[in-house]
Amino acid sequence: MNDSQGGPALPFHDRREAGRALAKNLREYAGRSDVVVLSLPRGGVPVAFEIAKALQAPLDVFVVRKLGVPGQEELAMGAIASGGIRDINEDVVRRLRIPARIIEAVAQKEEHELRRRESEYRDGRAAQDVRGKIVILVDDGLATGASMRAAALALKKKEPSRTIVAVPVAPRETCADFESIVDEVICAITPEPFRAVGEWYEDFSQTTDDEVRTLLKQSAEFSARETTSS
Repeated sequence: MNDSQGGPALPFHDRREAGRALAKNLREYAGRSDVVVLSLPRGGVPVAFEIAKALQAPLDVFVVRKLGVPGQEELAMGAIASGGIRDINEDVVRRLRIPARIIEAVAQKEEHELRRRESEYRDGRAAQDVRGKIVILVDDGLATGASMRAAALALKKKEPSRTIVAVPVAPRETCADFESIVDEVICAITPEPFRAVGEWYEDFSQTTDDEVRTLLKQSAEFSARETTSS
C-alpha cells in the first residue's frame, strides 16, 4: 500500500485538485498504451479525469449498483457492475434464505438503472475494453469501501492484467483491507481520525450528471487527439 500522512493534512480544494495530487503517485503508469482509468460515478469522475489527463490514458466509468435485500436495502446481497458483471454475496443469501427469484427481480431492476446511467454518461461511446490492461480504479475517497470493493471484485471478471485502487483520502484500515483484493492500493492521505470523506475537501459539492458527461466527453476528445498525433 502506498500512502502518506505526516503532519496535519490540509484538505483538498476540490475533486479536480485531489485528482492532480493523486496522479503524482501514479507517474510510473504515464504514457503507457496498456493503462485504462475507470471511475466510480459520480464523485470519482472529476478525480479520475485529472489522473487520466496526467497519465495520457483513456477514461471511462465503471458503474456499480448494490443489490439490497428487500426490506433491508442497506444490506447488500450482492452487486452488479458495468459489462454485465454480477457478484452475489452467498453468505448473506444463505443466512437470510433469499430465493433466486428475489435476487433476479432486484438485479433486473438495478440493471435497468445501470444501463440508463451508462448510456447517459457515455453518450454513444463504446465502453473501454480492459481485458489484459492495467486498470486504475478511482473514487473521490473511501469510508467503508463497500462500493469500491464491489467494483474491484466485479472488475476481476473482466480479466485485467493488473488492478490498482487509487483514492485521494481514506482511513488507513480501509486501504489495508484492499491489499488482499487488488494488486496495488494507493491512498494519497490516510488521516486519523478520519470521520468522513467530505471533511478533507473544501468543496465537496455534489457532482452532477452533466459534469460527468462533460468530463468523459473531454477526455475522449483528448485521447482521440493523442492517438491522431502519435
